[in-house]
Amino acid sequence: MNRLHSDPSLLVCPDFSGDPYQASRASLVSPTTTDAQAADLLRAVWITTNNSLCAQWRQQVTEDERLRAEEQRLAEEESERQRLALRLEEEATTADERKKNRIKHIPIPVRRRPDSTDDEVLVSDFALRKIDKGHFVELYYWTNVGLQDAHSNYRTRDDEGMIPTAADDGSTVWVNAAVAKPSSRVIADRDLSPVEFAQAVLRMIAALEDYDWPVQRVQMLARFWGALMLHRYWNSMDRIAQRAIMIYQEEQRRAWHNAIPLPKGAWDISILDEDALLRTFDRVFRDMRHRDLDEQRQPWRRPLPPSFSSFETLSLTV
Repeated sequence: MNRLHSDPSLLVCPDFSGDPYQASRASLVSPTTTDAQAADLLRAVWITTNNSLCAQWRQQVTEDERLRAEEQRLAEEESERQRLALRLEEEATTADERKKNRIKHIPIPVRRRPDSTDDEVLVSDFALRKIDKGHFVELYYWTNVGLQDAHSNYRTRDDEGMIPTAADDGSTVWVNAAVAKPSSRVIADRDLSPVEFAQAVLRMIAALEDYDWPVQRVQMLARFWGALMLHRYWNSMDRIAQRAIMIYQEEQRRAWHNAIPLPKGAWDISILDEDALLRTFDRVFRDMRHRDLDEQRQPWRRPLPPSFSSFETLSLTV
């Protein structure tokens, strides 16, 4: 159907009885049709055709309005999409900037300076970065010794160099050297004393909350450590049991962290695996037994008197 370019309802029906239409009337005149009847017939045909064109025009106008409304809707949606995309990009940029310069954006409450006798908790930048990335990190950094180590080795960011490191998405980012360097004095979890362990867990839980860890994970770890400290091995006088539960804590927590990004995912670490704990106990027992046997197999040597000369020592050795 051809598109109309003007409203046919504005047209006026011609006078088909006039001279300009004599030829049109003549083609219709017959023994049964007079000239006046031919003019009426032409008028009827014109009116019928015009009515059809008017209906087509109304339909065309309605369709044009629908298309304009659809185009307007699509344009508004595209504008809104671009606005949201720009806002998300700005928010992501702001969040990234806040993450990179976290200290600059920490809100400072309007208050007087706290009592200088309050303990200042300064945790290693390396440990805090591990926490921020959701990775495993030793409890040592939250013990009294670890905090003192961080305080003793503290330097401002401008005093440290920048080194490249891989981000979670595989891209290369530059970070402060202290952030990527673990403490040279770090102690493995299995070698912590019960007192050091108790010092660290509460502080580490607070750090996890400060770095917006999911509440579920924080609660799992809190229940995990609580269950260990209530276990019979923890309160046992047996050194093997005490050693086994510390090794179990370290191995289970490391495995739990490693399993989180895997397809099968992690598990509720607060549910203690008694079988794994018993296997750890047996392994510690065997290791200690083998070490005792190795010490017993060492050849016995009589200590030399301090007055022996080097020559006499060499002679005795030979």
